[in-house]
Amino acid sequence: MLLDRLYQMERQFWTGGAEVYRAHADEKCLAVFAEKTVLLDREQIARSAGTGGRWQDVTMERKAIIRPAQTVAIICYEARARRSDGSPYRALVSTGYVRRGPEWKMTFHQHTPLAPA
Repeated sequence: MLLDRLYQMERQFWTGGAEVYRAHADEKCLAVFAEKTVLLDREQIARSAGTGGRWQDVTMERKAIIRPAQTVAIICYEARARRSDGSPYRALVSTGYVRRGPEWKMTFHQHTPLAPA
């Protein structure tokens, strides 16, 4: 099922390293965070991810999915995690995917930070 596949890929973005982004990010990706909005290419995103292990205890509560076209899917979820320094993090997250041939690629990613629960 597509939804399960996208959420599995999404979890890898949280817990994996550069190789995950090289495999699953689109050529260009728009990323929106509280402090900045950036348009990055795949290699820039991969380098920013480093070797992984940035997040621990990641949970994702599914909120919604929309398919505005057969080749586009946008998922939304509430994420809870701990940063590598142990501090808690909670956010509403949206990620847009585009189908490129048989593969789905992340092309948009947005975090809205929430107060820790």
